Amino acid sequence: MFQLDDNLLQELGLGALPASEKNKMLAHIYETLELRVGMRLASQMTDAQLDEFEAFIDRNDEAGALKWLETNFPDYKQVVADELEKLKAEIKQQAPSIIEKTQAELGEGSAPTPDNVSPAA
Repeated sequence: MFQLDDNLLQELGLGALPASEKNKMLAHIYETLELRVGMRLASQMTDAQLDEFEAFIDRNDEAGALKWLETNFPDYKQVVADELEKLKAEIKQQAPSIIEKTQAELGEGSAPTPDNVSPAA
């Protein structure tokens, strides 16, 4: 499927985040992806299907929920892939401002980048 790891952050332009912020960003990506996939799938479910699926979630039965999805929505992996690609595009667009904001919040000096390197006098 996909990996939420440092390689993903590098791909998204967020490799310069401090380690603690990388973990927070990965958690945020996971939560956002889970919410978006859930909303998209829920919009395709009948009320009865939604009740069945929610029962797995309420019991923290992740394996049961995945099996249910595979049976009732065999294309759910494509939904996950589609939503991940949308999310990645959004994050890539925002990556420079995310890095800048994080550095400002942490009070770190910014490392020279092509945008803030001054020409030698």
